[in-house]
Amino acid sequence: MISGAGFSSKSKYMFGKVSIQIKLVEGDSAGTVTAFYMSSDGPNHNEFDFEFLGNTTGEPYLVQTNIYVNGVGNREQRLNLWFDPTKDFHSYSFLWNQRQVVFLVDETPVRVHTNMEKHGLPFPKDQPMGVYSSIWNADDWATQGGRVKTDWSHAPFIASYKGFEIDACECPIAVAADDNAKRCSSSGEKRYWWDEPTLAELNLHQSHQLLWVRANHMVYDYCTDSARFPVTPVECQHHRH
Repeated sequence: MISGAGFSSKSKYMFGKVSIQIKLVEGDSAGTVTAFYMSSDGPNHNEFDFEFLGNTTGEPYLVQTNIYVNGVGNREQRLNLWFDPTKDFHSYSFLWNQRQVVFLVDETPVRVHTNMEKHGLPFPKDQPMGVYSSIWNADDWATQGGRVKTDWSHAPFIASYKGFEIDACECPIAVAADDNAKRCSSSGEKRYWWDEPTLAELNLHQSHQLLWVRANHMVYDYCTDSARFPVTPVECQHHRH
């Protein structure tokens, strides 16, 4: 059985910050995935993902993050949270500028993808992205590697949302991508807050927060999965975190 629902922003954006508050499915959420993500269109799309993987009652939700650049993903990280995401609303955000993409949970950074174009790696900076959220049945993989299936007797599976905020550069559909990239970048008199030097990298407090998350809550990192990647991906070799 396949079932799902979702919504999306009317516009697409380049750079800025997008946040939403979600209360995830209570009780037995096994087999379900609730997603909050940004994505551009086309085969060479860019995408930033939060995917919340449901579980059996009493077992913790896992959060899977992923990044696609020019249509290539396979950059999964998984973490458990330091709170029960089914009991209350919590904020999940993307901060995106020309230097980095930061994934935030209640304003705590849980992942950073740094611009490494100087090392020959592409960075998502030239495709406007829509904002999306959805919930669907993915019991072929979502819970304990697909071993635990969705129990439809516990339906409906409900995720609640509020506080949808977009503080970003809106991109008209009729404008070419290169022109949008120029329009959404600071130059001369025009200064966007996300281009401030203080946002080019994490501050010291945020760096410590990220280290804490990685040390205490990360349960999977593609960078250390030598079975999947016998040769360490280039971006993993250069990341400071």
